[in-house]
Amino acid sequence: MTVLPLPRPLPHPRPRRRRATLGALAAACCALAASPAAASAPPAPRPAAALAFTDDFNGPAGAAVDGGKWQLETGDNVNNHERQYYTSGAKNAALDGQGNLVITARKENPANYQCWYGRCEYTSARLNTAGRFTQAYGHVEARMKVPRGQGMWPAFWMLGTDIGSVGWPNCGEIDIMENVGFEPGTVHGTLHGPGYSGSGGIGAAYTLPGGEAFADKFHTFAVDWSPNKVTWSVDGRVYQTRTPADLGGRQWAFNKPFFLILNLAVGGYWPGDPNGSTAFPQKLTVDYVRVTGG
Repeated sequence: MTVLPLPRPLPHPRPRRRRATLGALAAACCALAASPAAASAPPAPRPAAALAFTDDFNGPAGAAVDGGKWQLETGDNVNNHERQYYTSGAKNAALDGQGNLVITARKENPANYQCWYGRCEYTSARLNTAGRFTQAYGHVEARMKVPRGQGMWPAFWMLGTDIGSVGWPNCGEIDIMENVGFEPGTVHGTLHGPGYSGSGGIGAAYTLPGGEAFADKFHTFAVDWSPNKVTWSVDGRVYQTRTPADLGGRQWAFNKPFFLILNLAVGGYWPGDPNGSTAFPQKLTVDYVRVTGG
């Protein structure tokens, strides 16, 4: 199993409602733009497109993810000041026997993992498709139920496959969905690239109506991605579109192949650490991940 290095430090301090994201293959973590965006009406149905990648996570309870589609990263993350150790195998990322992947964050450390702050207090998992599936453009979506509680930080996102040669943020990063526990009804979508990374990421937030929380039930998070354009939606409702015109002359880093990432972090600069109100274990439950078009 390939062990991927974790991110570099953020170049800027964290403003309110922004945070560092996770990284892979020497990726750095990035911050989300905080301003909420009003949701539009659901988009018209898209024409049928070829299915490029799918994982419905079918299999027996306790089974590991399909190693032909996903690899697990291991280690801690000093640069985000996350508190968890990402483990291999099926301990923290396993099928539930009901067609879901469950990424579980636990307050435990039976293997005596060491983190940047000493003995790790939590374990969790992070998966990516680097070297297994990459694609430029298409409709990328996942149906998920996020965890609940202070310090929880689930994410579904993508990194450019050239990260090993150009580094982060030049490789580009597309954050499809991120949530922090202190904002139970809000998710964020963001672009990061050269000159607009860290706290300068370009993005927006989507908030559920009526005080609902994303942890209450499953929701579908997606981007529609084409040359010079990325559009985000939640449950089919578009809440932002970004093009090179939003970058003020800076380089658009998204016209090339990317790979997928799923993870559940515990603590960090943006969400803050768990506290006495946070119950463990916490779970990010993923019904499916699908990519069409390209």
